[in-house]
Amino acid sequence: MPTVLFDAYDPASCARAVHTVVAELGGLDAVVTVFGSVGFGSVDEVGDEVAEHLMAVNFLAPAAFFRAALGVMRPGSLIAAVTGVVAERPQPGMADYSASKAALSAWLGAVRREARTAGVRVLDIRPGHMDTGFADRPVVGAAPPLPAGADVDKVVAAVVDAMASDAELLRTSADGTPVTERRAR
Repeated sequence: MPTVLFDAYDPASCARAVHTVVAELGGLDAVVTVFGSVGFGSVDEVGDEVAEHLMAVNFLAPAAFFRAALGVMRPGSLIAAVTGVVAERPQPGMADYSASKAALSAWLGAVRREARTAGVRVLDIRPGHMDTGFADRPVVGAAPPLPAGADVDKVVAAVVDAMASDAELLRTSADGTPVTERRAR
């Protein structure tokens, strides 16, 4: 399996990574993005520079990956991204982070309709908080009190199941259980 580095601030770098992997592997069955950046604080504390950073890393970079991939994917292929629960339930102290994930989720929803004609599936992964250490590495601020994290192994297993099915949305129920939906809302 090839390893390819990319720069999330350079959409062309993201596209090159996809094309390099396609050349190495001879095609793609799935492209899944599971990276991002988080920032905490009120909107006046976060500022425009951090807001731009969050939008670049959490929305523009995954979109660049998928844009490049969609041009070379075969019918039955899949694109999937972790947007998180904040995409549908923005949180105070996380306005810019929530907005960047909501932007990606909205983009995936529109692309889902476009990609359907090519037979490419789109999965939006919206888990609740998981104790992965992500919240401990913000670009600004400190994480507010967060609920107990979901079981990462259960979420990963649910993602794999959702990828193997025709699911369009994976979210976390109120009790923390992963739930897949065939049609995204």
